[in-house]
Amino acid sequence: MKKMQDTKGFTLIELLIVVAIIGIIAAIAVPGLLRARQSGNEASAIGSVRAINSAEATFAASCGGGGYAQSLEDLAQAPANGVPFVSPDLATNEVVKSGYVMGVDPGADTTTVLAAASTCNDASADSISTYFARARPDAVGSTGQRAFASDQRGTIYQKADGSSDLATDMSDGIILQ
Repeated sequence: MKKMQDTKGFTLIELLIVVAIIGIIAAIAVPGLLRARQSGNEASAIGSVRAINSAEATFAASCGGGGYAQSLEDLAQAPANGVPFVSPDLATNEVVKSGYVMGVDPGADTTTVLAAASTCNDASADSISTYFARARPDAVGSTGQRAFASDQRGTIYQKADGSSDLATDMSDGIILQ
């Protein structure tokens, strides 16, 4: 009696072809996914810089006597019976949010407008006449490509080489369109 061979299933060659096709598709898709992630991180960084600009304007109008906070910590400090000027995810300088390192520093003109003790939220530093908000990629080429910055004028600048922050006068950046 002859045994019948079972021909159900796939051959090794067929499986190798399928694996090769999946590998080619993955090689094509992965760079696009990484670019999409970087683009999302950059959009988040721009939104965060806009939020800082808004927080600084609100601080100046309601709490700082017309002057600006010198750090994210001061913006995160809530006034009596109020809410902080920035969200908790932006509560400290050098915080990493969506792959970007965020911060606020004194601007070019550090003239004191209102003493810290006189601000409505007992800020740790005096309110001053200018500020500098910045966002740079935590890992250039991986989490983002561009650096962003703004100041009391509210215009957001970008630097295509995200390896360093923009200068406080933003002379080395171009306006974000």
